[in-house]
Amino acid sequence: MDLSDDIRTAHKRTFLKFFEQTDYNIELKASIEFMFTQNRHRCIINIAHFYHHREGTDLARRLLQTPSEYMQPLCDAVTEMARSMNAKYLKEGEQVLVGLEGPFVSRRVTPRELLSGFIGSMVCVEGIVTKCSLVRPKVVKSVHFCPVTEKFTVREYRDITSNIGLPTGSVYPTRDDNGNLLVTEFGLCTYKDHQSLSMQEVPENSAPGQLPRTVDIIVEDDLVDSCKPGDRVAVVGIYKALPGSSKGSVNGVFRTVLIANNVSLLNKMSHNLQYSSDDMKNIRNISNRKDAFDLLAKSLAPSIYGHLWIKKAVILLMLGGNEKNLKNGTHLRGDINMMMVGDPSVAKSQLLRAIMNIAPLAISTTGRGSSGVGLTAAVTSDQETGERRLEAGAMVLADRGVVCIDEFDKMNDQDRVAIHEVMEQQTVTIAKAGIHASLNARCSVVAAANPIYGTYDRSITPTKNIGLPDSLLSRFDLLFIVLDQMDAGIDRMISEHVLRMHRYRSVADGGTRLDDSSRNEVEDDPQAGSTVFVGYDRMLHGRKSDRKRKSGDTLTINFLKKYIHYAKNRIQPELTDEASEHIATAYAELRNAGSNVKTGGTLPITARTLETIIRLSTAHAKLRLSREVLRSDVEAALKVLNFAIYHQELNEMEEREDERLREKERESRADTEAGDNDGARKSGRNKTNNAGSTATTGDTEAMDIDPPPTSDVNTSSERFDAFSAALGKHRHAQHLEQMPIADIEGVVNSGAGAPYSAAEIMALLEVMHEKGSLMIVRDSNLVYFM
Repeated sequence: MDLSDDIRTAHKRTFLKFFEQTDYNIELKASIEFMFTQNRHRCIINIAHFYHHREGTDLARRLLQTPSEYMQPLCDAVTEMARSMNAKYLKEGEQVLVGLEGPFVSRRVTPRELLSGFIGSMVCVEGIVTKCSLVRPKVVKSVHFCPVTEKFTVREYRDITSNIGLPTGSVYPTRDDNGNLLVTEFGLCTYKDHQSLSMQEVPENSAPGQLPRTVDIIVEDDLVDSCKPGDRVAVVGIYKALPGSSKGSVNGVFRTVLIANNVSLLNKMSHNLQYSSDDMKNIRNISNRKDAFDLLAKSLAPSIYGHLWIKKAVILLMLGGNEKNLKNGTHLRGDINMMMVGDPSVAKSQLLRAIMNIAPLAISTTGRGSSGVGLTAAVTSDQETGERRLEAGAMVLADRGVVCIDEFDKMNDQDRVAIHEVMEQQTVTIAKAGIHASLNARCSVVAAANPIYGTYDRSITPTKNIGLPDSLLSRFDLLFIVLDQMDAGIDRMISEHVLRMHRYRSVADGGTRLDDSSRNEVEDDPQAGSTVFVGYDRMLHGRKSDRKRKSGDTLTINFLKKYIHYAKNRIQPELTDEASEHIATAYAELRNAGSNVKTGGTLPITARTLETIIRLSTAHAKLRLSREVLRSDVEAALKVLNFAIYHQELNEMEEREDERLREKERESRADTEAGDNDGARKSGRNKTNNAGSTATTGDTEAMDIDPPPTSDVNTSSERFDAFSAALGKHRHAQHLEQMPIADIEGVVNSGAGAPYSAAEIMALLEVMHEKGSLMIVRDSNLVYFM
């Protein structure tokens, strides 16, 4: 608006009078002194100080409602005070710019809430920056010289973004009023920096099913380059409507922009999570429980049956390790990447949904609906100016968060290669169209994919099933193979669980509580803290007599969010010497096992696996709210990692190793006794043979005998190859993962020229057990195929 000099001077005196008559004068001088030390020309004023005085309340109201009338007089008043404090700081004609901060209450909005009622007023808009244009100079005053008259002509330029004065024309003068040619003196002209931004509402707060809203922002002078794509900012500025550029009739729709007055970066983790004293007490109580890890895993997605080890891995993923930035510039990531590969309909996508609900910042995408530049960053052209600008992708927007990629196998190879740098270096480097930039993308990646043949083929190795290069697989810390096992008992439990979910009706949907006396759930109260445990419901959790989940073993979603947020951001554990030695030993054993078993693991064991163990151990220490990583944390991390690599629990491997040690002890003891009692054995050989034949017959029926010495049976390479071929053919035809030992005799002897005896079968099974082709569990008389 066009503000007359009298009104501008009157408003300036009003501000000066307010500063002089109140104690705010001291605080304002401190802000000006800080501006001097920073060598800037923008003084930041907290608007909260105006509300401490009766006169200031009215000034603040008028400043926010009609900033075009009062902002320039405020700048004049602050400039006069700055000149009185230091006359040499400002050049002649220079002016101090004023930026506002503080509580804007109802005027603190998001791009979706920025409606027409705020046009012409001062607002504070919070969001995430998605686009940034290049910084261009903008002419403010041009100086022209006429060689004929030898006179200088000065012309000022104002557009709709100016706070004071009417907009001037953009026509650049080339001749004076008499038609004489003008020469521009570029060295005497005045310019200011100009940049345009695009802000979008934050992904976690955007309305589901709707496009996220955006607002264009214009920043000038010292505010340029104060943020980059992916940054979460709060921009204070004047919301203005710009007329359309079309000639002739106007349709009444105007383009709106936000003229920035101050830009401040927001902390991504400053969510609306409030911790009460009860919350802190409950968090410590849960962390002190021995089954805290299992409790959090079961509470992650209680609607999904099973997958306990994958849920444990997700809990560690959301907690994350410690990020390290060494003095030599090396960056060690603390985020954990995970991938799930398996048959359809095994709840992979539902696990991703659970992560979306729990993680403070999570962005979801699919492989077919994403491109390489959509995940990382893109260089686009501005429709108005035609200049290049940088647009952030999903991984840059999810900085310090989680990216969930479903249908990962449907991505193109070129697009999949684009995320290699993000997953390890956690940066996005752009070198396109003359733009060279590096953006932060410090996020965890959780991917879900189907095997290369649609369903998992158990007859080939896991690497061939996955169909992804080792360069990408090694960047995933954990890779789980999720199989659709055909077991009548498991299918029965899954069906009962799913049916209970479909029959359950909440009270909000008109349902009734079937067992009100057993419920302990109350509504959340911010003062009293969140409810810790989910109350029991017979329709949801099953009958008390046979249900596995009883009241008190499932945490509520709100409390789980608070627990993970607190443990992730407040606890920074350090490695102890004992834990470091155990990690080094475990890594060496994993490398040795990976070199012996060529096709047993799902992931290549590389140096990244060593960092994976460190990250998982640190995350488990965070779960316990411990400041140190202990040996127990390393052991818990190794159990998760071992299940991901070999698809089996570590305690089964330990039992197998103990069984081998006991076998060796029995054999050495038998050899010792045989040497001592050689004569006695020779004298009673006939009796022993008769008794031995009877015992062997009885043990053959149960097929639960100790392996006989290999010298008494035929374990030649021909017999072994024929045995393993017959057993493997039957296993692949029936798609078996386990098989009773008693059924093996009928399988291998069917069609065999020379039948196998029970002792020979056990000896050959032991050879395959030693080579890692299968695992014998004697307690249950079962054989598990590897």
